[in-house]
Amino acid sequence: MNETPLVSIVIPAYNLGHYVGATIDSVLAQDYPRVELIVIDDGSKDDTREVLARYTGRMRWESQPNAGQVAAMNRGWGMASGEILSWIGADDLLLPDAVSTSVRELAAHPEIVMTYCDYNQIDPRGRVIRRLRRPDFNYRDMVVNVICPPGPGAFFRRSAWQATGPWDASFRIMLDYDYWLRLGLQGPFKRIPRVLAHYRMHPGQETFSGMDERKAAEPVRVIRRLFEEHALPAGLVADKARALGNAHLVSAQLHLRGARYRAAFSSLREAFALCPSNFFTGRALHLAANVMFNRTGQKILWKVNSLLHK
Repeated sequence: MNETPLVSIVIPAYNLGHYVGATIDSVLAQDYPRVELIVIDDGSKDDTREVLARYTGRMRWESQPNAGQVAAMNRGWGMASGEILSWIGADDLLLPDAVSTSVRELAAHPEIVMTYCDYNQIDPRGRVIRRLRRPDFNYRDMVVNVICPPGPGAFFRRSAWQATGPWDASFRIMLDYDYWLRLGLQGPFKRIPRVLAHYRMHPGQETFSGMDERKAAEPVRVIRRLFEEHALPAGLVADKARALGNAHLVSAQLHLRGARYRAAFSSLREAFALCPSNFFTGRALHLAANVMFNRTGQKILWKVNSLLHK
């Protein structure tokens, strides 16, 4: 790797004009000297393009007819020249040393293909809700327990991206999980145990939108395709039933979030048939708690934050 490799960061933007300026500012404020920023407006209907126009000359940006977040990211990376690639949501933020810290780790550990970090959840006004300490990388846990450690602030080698191929535009909520599983077949990741990014929670997110049946079925589709289409380490093949069982548990959680109780029960039944022992783990309890906490709990935290910061 070059001593100071070019780092290309892509921001896919759709109807987030209220936040995208702060996101761009956080990238332009990096203390690393070689950052290429590319923003793809995915057919926004708000003032996103007007905000992007104010940064003309300081970054590259293009607008396309609405084709989805993955199509925007794939287009941005196709335009990128960097030896290291990254992306960040148009409502999230990078801390000033996110790029330089990640580049140092990639240079120091040539065997890894990606770094990821801890990050803070922030409310719609940018106030910190809590720190999310991500687990250390373990590919088996990612597959079998349906865990996605990387969040905002992930940086990966262009060579690994080229070997893995593009992101899959058919996914809406598991798009990153699907890609990280495929990227993990190229080599290990490394966690940086520091907060280097902020993940903004707000009602307009996909997480808080209607969880339709197709989205809720994505965890099972990701795991099934991984086992059917990719050469996995020998030790993982025997864990297919456990992995699919946990994927059905996650789908049940998502069906419950969308108030589809019959579909949730069907997913639970499939999960039990595949691997009954999955129901007696801390993971199952965590998923059950997350159903209740994910929306209502976040809104309560936002309200408490607002009261504390008046």
